[in-house]
Amino acid sequence: MVLFGVAAVLQGLATSRATDADLLDPRLLARLAAERTFQAAIAINVLGFLLHIVALQTLPLFLAQAVIAGSVAVTALLSVRFLHVRLGRRSWGAVGLVVLGLVLLAPTATEGDTVATGTGAAVLLLGVVLALGVLAAAVRGVRGAPGAVLLGLLAGAGFGVVAVCARLFPDLGPDLVTSPLPYVLALAGGTAYLVYSAAMQRGSVTTATASMVITQTVVPAVAGLFLGDTVRAGLVPVAVVGFALALAGAVALGRFESGSPVPVAHGERLLRD
Repeated sequence: MVLFGVAAVLQGLATSRATDADLLDPRLLARLAAERTFQAAIAINVLGFLLHIVALQTLPLFLAQAVIAGSVAVTALLSVRFLHVRLGRRSWGAVGLVVLGLVLLAPTATEGDTVATGTGAAVLLLGVVLALGVLAAAVRGVRGAPGAVLLGLLAGAGFGVVAVCARLFPDLGPDLVTSPLPYVLALAGGTAYLVYSAAMQRGSVTTATASMVITQTVVPAVAGLFLGDTVRAGLVPVAVVGFALALAGAVALGRFESGSPVPVAHGERLLRD
């Protein structure tokens, strides 16, 4: 959660300085790759992603994804410090909702079981990724905050596919090389990352992130219901309230805008700190 929150701010700093594009051009990532700030964002994202995969081996999707949703609170707090964003009372209250939701949700989960699936699941998930790419291309012309929200929602769905793929891994051993799931996961992650970068070019970092959090959290949580994820006996109401609070707080944080473009010096300062 913390690593993803830091990476989102760094990625936002890099995309704010990149040349805007009317198309979802994969060359955007090539241009961003030359940015030192973006390189740091990728490295931090990779580390956070590895921790996320390990968590998904033992935690149900609804808990793992709700915790990841808390990264938008980290993004918001760092935006105050490094991007000179001002948070009002409602935004601080939203941060509190995220924290409270996670506190309620954490003790309700039971350990997830390994799920045996065939190639059909990989094919279905691949179809979802391709559909997301088509939809992202269809809304690429929407500018401003609406474009950031639409692309953020699609990016979140792509990252949700990543989580489902990781949950379906039988183990983290060498057998993964022959499974189609890691390759679908890589395609979903790359597509989602490109769409997310495009979303942050059209609105604030937190607007794009908060929109992404909705589908990144809800899509895998719903999928988990079909994969055997369960809640501890007697704690279903607590889990529902905790999940709702964490998600509502994360979404509410997307209501403020980051304002003026971020100077390069702020990105260098965040990297140093």
